[in-house]
Parts: sequence; structure tokens; C-alpha cells
Amino acid sequence: MDLSQYSLVYNSLSFGIATFGAATAFFWLNRSQVDSRYRTAITISGIVTLVAFYHYFRMFESLGSAFEVKGAKVSETGVPFNDAYRYVDWLLTVPLLVTELILVMGLSAAETRSRVVSLGGAAVLMILLGYPGEVATDSGTRWLWWALSMVPFLYIVYTLYTGLGESISRQPEAAKGLIELARNVTIVSWCFYPIVFILPMIGIAAAGSINPYVQVGYTISDIIAKAGYGVLIYQIAVAKSAAHVDHAVAA
Repeated sequence: MDLSQYSLVYNSLSFGIATFGAATAFFWLNRSQVDSRYRTAITISGIVTLVAFYHYFRMFESLGSAFEVKGAKVSETGVPFNDAYRYVDWLLTVPLLVTELILVMGLSAAETRSRVVSLGGAAVLMILLGYPGEVATDSGTRWLWWALSMVPFLYIVYTLYTGLGESISRQPEAAKGLIELARNVTIVSWCFYPIVFILPMIGIAAAGSINPYVQVGYTISDIIAKAGYGVLIYQIAVAKSAAHVDHAVAA
């Protein structure tokens, strides 16, 4: 990488650290503002951003160890950049992101368990299948694992749009639009990941290298899918809490 590319990755990771740290504080300090039945979802939002904060800090440290900057020259130190931190982070946080949405919807206990197990399990499988392709250096292997990881990804997308459609229709009017938006943000933001993944296969990034396009692309996706999505979950919880209060007053 040249200095401008190194600075781009450096600053994007730094921005991610600041964003996830601030988001964690916001979620945990404001969880008391929502009804008790939705506080678990807000707590999980904070856990997701805290886990991301930790792993982004470790990636930031790893970047500093892997490269040395002298003036305008950036050179490799021989210490490899540990990009596996991203996949460890996703393995922990992606199932929790699905869980947030399900919990804040206030479904029955049986449906909540069923959705968490099926969608959370598919999310774990998606990450596990993606990692071998991420570390592969040849396009054929990357395409294979990309295709395999897309199977649980498409299942999640299908379930969010069809399986939860009836449940969303039963939500309070004040929260229904926000829940639909959260579902759409989940799907759209997650679509960035397979797109960034294939950049080396179409010649935009070199497989197995530290490429600024890949690093910045993943960072943007993470910020939207974790911090931004978490704010939506909080807004849904606030709206549903207010709806419960209005219903109790009317009764």
C-alpha cells in the first residue's frame, strides 16, 4: 500500500473504533428509557457494538504492527495483518443482530426461540462457510466458498421477507414502519459483504492481500449493520414502549 491507501485503512478503522465505542455507551445508558420487555434487545445491541469495538481495536493494532511508515513511504514489517479478527467478530455478532430484531418484535416465546435458532444458526453457518474463501488466494476456491455461504444468506433473506411478514403486520402502527426499515437495512447492509468479498475475483483487489477497498468496504458495512441498525432497534423499542403506555391509558 502507498501512504494514501494506508491512511485510508488506518482512519477507517479508527473511525470504526470511535463509532462502536460511542454506540455501546448510548445503548447501555439509554436502555432504561424503554419498556422492560425490550431491554434485552437493547442490551444485545450494546454487546454487538462492544464486541466490534474490541475487534476493531485489535485490527488497528495489527495494522500498525504489519506496516511501518517512514515519511511518505509505507513498508511491510513481515508481521502479517490479522484479518481473522473480522470473522471472529462476525461469528459472534451476526447471530446477535438477527436476535435483536426478533426480540424487539415481542413474538411469542415459542416463535422467538424458533426464529432465533433457525436464523441465528444460518448466520453462523454463513460466516463459517465464508472464511475459507476469504483466506484463499485463487479465484476458483473463493467462488466455491462464496457460493456455499450464499445458501444460508439467501435463506435468511427469504425468511426475513416471508416468514416474518405476518408477524410484522401484527406490530403496533407506530413501530411497524421502523421494523420493516430495520429488516430492509439488515438485508441491504448484509449485501455489501458478498459484494466486497468478490472484489478480488473481478480484479479490483488482490486475493490474500491487505487491500484498502476491501478493508474500507467491510468497515462501512459493519458500521451500518451494527451501530446504525442498533439505533433503529432502539427507536423501535421506544415506539413500542410508547404504544404500550398509550394502550394502558386508553384501557
